[in-house]
Amino acid sequence: MIPTLKTGMALGAAFLMSASLATAADYPAPQEHDWVAHDFRFHTGEVMAELKLHYTTVGDQKGEPVLVLHGTFGSGDGMLTATFAGTLFGAGQPLDAAKYFIILPDAIGTGRSAKPSDGLRTKFPIYDYSDMVQGQYLLVTEALGVHHLRLVIGNSMGGMQTWMWGELHPDMMDALVPMASQPTEMSARNWMMRRILVESVKQDPAYQEGNYTTPPPSLRLANVMFNVATIGGTLNYQAAAPTSALADKLVEARLAAPPPGDANDFIYQWQSSHGFNAAPLLESIQASVLAINSADDERNPPETGTLVQAMTHVKNGRIYLIPASEKTSGHGTTSNAGFYAQQLAEFLNAAPRRAK
Repeated sequence: MIPTLKTGMALGAAFLMSASLATAADYPAPQEHDWVAHDFRFHTGEVMAELKLHYTTVGDQKGEPVLVLHGTFGSGDGMLTATFAGTLFGAGQPLDAAKYFIILPDAIGTGRSAKPSDGLRTKFPIYDYSDMVQGQYLLVTEALGVHHLRLVIGNSMGGMQTWMWGELHPDMMDALVPMASQPTEMSARNWMMRRILVESVKQDPAYQEGNYTTPPPSLRLANVMFNVATIGGTLNYQAAAPTSALADKLVEARLAAPPPGDANDFIYQWQSSHGFNAAPLLESIQASVLAINSADDERNPPETGTLVQAMTHVKNGRIYLIPASEKTSGHGTTSNAGFYAQQLAEFLNAAPRRAK
């Protein structure tokens, strides 16, 4: 049975009172690795003879495998924060690294995996989410020899790819937790803002069709605009900047920050979401599903009803909607596992182990 959004918010109210008590915990030291996929074929048909894939692991490989997928402008080790890994990977926590073997890949085009800025620039193959998932699958099965996962959990882009994992490899996992995402087609404001973000950089004369020598000035400005518009939370922003003076300080601080890496990498990463649509194959998912979103998610607004409708096609799925508050941060809320650690633990304890 799929709870209504109102029910999900009511269930979360009590837990929000204790979320602030969550503290970072110790877990085994992360280990960094590189692996090369040979003759990797992209969805365009282009083949790369050697595709480097970087990944991080936490815990002993004898533990139950868990795959953790990061967001668009992120990396596997970017998930090792106090509010995520420190709230989930420690002793007695939902993904206790003494019990689980946690795999955190850098998706194609991100982190220390192969990407345009390694030298190919705009000659790097155009990739999409299907290529990223295929790279993750090869990494898990061929590099690590893992053929069954207890859980796939992902945030934002990683959440969308979690839906794809359940469809493309339905017998490979027991449970799926897609967060800050929905399986429906990339569209509406979510895609419109991404398209404008990409065009803002491409149309900057300093971009020089990808052959720039210094970062295009539009890169910093477009990134700040996109983030203010699509992440942060309405109530959170109102609390943080209730006056124009305070709002100006926030803007000035963000504009003063370093630009977000390489412009070509940036464009490839954001445009990779174009064409995403996991909705048609939802009925093929066999794993138990807990979809976690925030009520103030700017990119996946719950008032559209699209997630609730999509979940009617998932055999064993339910939604947990984190109530909006001054402490949530819109699309960024799920980076803080304190808001849903209890629900994740209960879900994982109840999810049946499927045949390997």
